[in-house]
Parts: sequence; structure tokens; C-alpha cells
Amino acid sequence: MAAVKTNPQIILRPQDLVILLRLSLEDGPAPTYAVLADELCLTASEIHAGVKRAEAAQLLHKDQAGKAIVIKEALRLFVQHGARYAFPATRGSESRGMPTSYAAAPLVDKIVAGNSPLPVWPYKGGSARGVAFYPLYPSVPQAAMRNPALYELLVLFDAVRGGSPRERALAIAMFDERLKA
Repeated sequence: MAAVKTNPQIILRPQDLVILLRLSLEDGPAPTYAVLADELCLTASEIHAGVKRAEAAQLLHKDQAGKAIVIKEALRLFVQHGARYAFPATRGSESRGMPTSYAAAPLVDKIVAGNSPLPVWPYKGGSARGVAFYPLYPSVPQAAMRNPALYELLVLFDAVRGGSPRERALAIAMFDERLKA
């Protein structure tokens, strides 16, 4: 019987980026996995696995107490140069949901929307109608409703991964400002 070959390559998953964006908002030690899981509508084991993958990708490290700390410069470079290729925008038909990309803060005041439908995350609890712009992970709308700062980072990320060159440039600049703060 021939040996089965496996590929030990670690691959970042969309929820890993959601976890990284949330952790990037912390100035001090990261919250517990249970707190993050509740806030992001994930399980504690998904948070743990995402942190391990992000650590392997050198997007975060752990302090002496074992708390995850985002390497903000690495995250900034990943979002600017690689994330839109790793997590390309996926669009669908007209939907009700939550505004994203140039249709939500902080970009809504900077970009003049044309006649085309606005991008929205499909979500039953949403109040806007537009074209479906699928979020990184299904629980993103609920997590964004719980944390306005995370919502803004996810909106900026969506503009990077699915916006026009002008929208991408503006979103990257605003994302950089937030990571430096």
C-alpha cells in the first residue's frame, strides 16, 4: 500500500483576517479567546486556530503571558499588497443588508456613489438595499454591529479587495492611519 502524501502548508482563512483586524484594535493585552469568540460570533476553538495560523504567517506573535499581539506593520502590508488576492471580493444579486466598502463609514463621506447599487453584506437585520458583497466570513455583519471600530476596518478592507483604484488608495491610507493610532 502506497503512503498517502499530505501537504503541511498552512493557509490563512477568511476568519483569521477578521480575528487579526479585531486584535489590531487592542492597545494592551488581547481579550481572552472566549471574549473574542462571543464578540466575533465564532467559537473559542476557531479563535485559537486562527491565532495559530496568523502566528505561523508572522502576522502576530504572543507575549510572555501567551496573549496575541498583532504585528501591525505586517498586517498593513498584507492588506495593502496581498489580501485582495487571497480573499477576492465575491458579489451576488440585489440583496438587503449592511452597507460596506464605499457605501459605509468612513468612506461614505469621501466617495460619491454613482447610479449603480451600493455594496451591502447580505444580512436579514440590515436596513439597506444594494448588490450583495459577501463578507469575509458569515458572522461579520453581527460582529460589526457589536464593534463600530471593527466595522470600519472591515469596510476599509472591503474597499481594498473590491473597490476601484481610487477607492483602494483611499481605503489603504485610512487603514494605515487606524493601525498607527
